[in-house]
Amino acid sequence: MTFRIPRAWARALARRARERGVPKSQLVREALRQYLAVGAEEEKRAALLERLKTYVGVAPLDRAAIEADPFARQIYEHNWRE
Repeated sequence: MTFRIPRAWARALARRARERGVPKSQLVREALRQYLAVGAEEEKRAALLERLKTYVGVAPLDRAAIEADPFARQIYEHNWRE
């Protein structure tokens, strides 16, 4: 695969590769792997939130339960409506 990047990026890439003592292509592969993994995590999170929409508000929690459980507190704070 061949692609073009701005000269400033190419210089920064070459400098970082020299600093780490690795080929430029390895740095590009690592960056792309990380970028794609983050995208996959965002997709998983979005799918989970979509599945959980059905259950929002189904199980009421009392104030003590919310205060005792950090996860319950996070859900409460995210979903609270005045």
